[in-house]
Amino acid sequence: MADVQHGNNNHVPVLFSFSVFSRPSLVPRGSGHEVLIQKFLSIYGCQIDIHRKFTIQLFSDEWGQYIDLPKGFVISEKCKLRLVPLQLDMTMLGNLSVSNTVFFCCDMQERFRPAIKYFGDIISVGQRLLQGARVLGIPVIVSEQYPKGLGSTVQELDLSAAKLVFPKTKFSMVLPEVEASLAEIPGLRSVVLFGVETHVCIQQTALDLIGRGLEVHIVADASSSRSMMDRMFALERLARAGITVTTSEAVLLQLVGDKEHPKFKEIQNLIKASAPESGLLSKV
Repeated sequence: MADVQHGNNNHVPVLFSFSVFSRPSLVPRGSGHEVLIQKFLSIYGCQIDIHRKFTIQLFSDEWGQYIDLPKGFVISEKCKLRLVPLQLDMTMLGNLSVSNTVFFCCDMQERFRPAIKYFGDIISVGQRLLQGARVLGIPVIVSEQYPKGLGSTVQELDLSAAKLVFPKTKFSMVLPEVEASLAEIPGLRSVVLFGVETHVCIQQTALDLIGRGLEVHIVADASSSRSMMDRMFALERLARAGITVTTSEAVLLQLVGDKEHPKFKEIQNLIKASAPESGLLSKV
């Protein structure tokens, strides 16, 4: 019997990815577009909105990224495929909703305090974001880069309500335990991302997330780097990639959306004092 890693003469191993999920499976050699669509539906059926249009993309070793499935493509060898929505719901693009949002707090650790520009300011803004998440019941996922050497998250940030706090050595936060945690959030659409460093872990996390079909909002007044030039070019690159670069106050008010929201007063109290107008406003 063929195993999913190697297949046999009649079946080929394929990695099927959709949103934040990836699952290996065997498909008959020679399978084309229709068979592959049915395979995606059999694996992810309950998570795919059948009223939307999708395209299948193939990972190209030559280009180092996913490309649209070539016309007439059939399965002949081991490969990686992903299902990507073609039609975006323009009424939701850029919007945030409490019910389908998660906060990512990236590597806000003690050893970075002396090295990161305006670290005290981004801690202050990070506090208001975490407090806002607690008020609104939004799940929070927190990473710590090599905590054995770089220490834990700074004490000023209360992580007691976090859904997941995990160590990592990879720069991106998108690791298997994070993907498993995201899979537990029904209808997840948006990630609000903040922390350090903007041009390394924030950037790589954001690109991994949009590659999985999620919308990403980077909180500029809660994200920094050792170099303001690195930070500036990272934010510009990410904005060109379709990522929303925003502020903490904009995020929190977008999440409540209405003065009549039952949590509006609590959020208003969090933002009464404006975020620090630090050197993060400077481009160099």
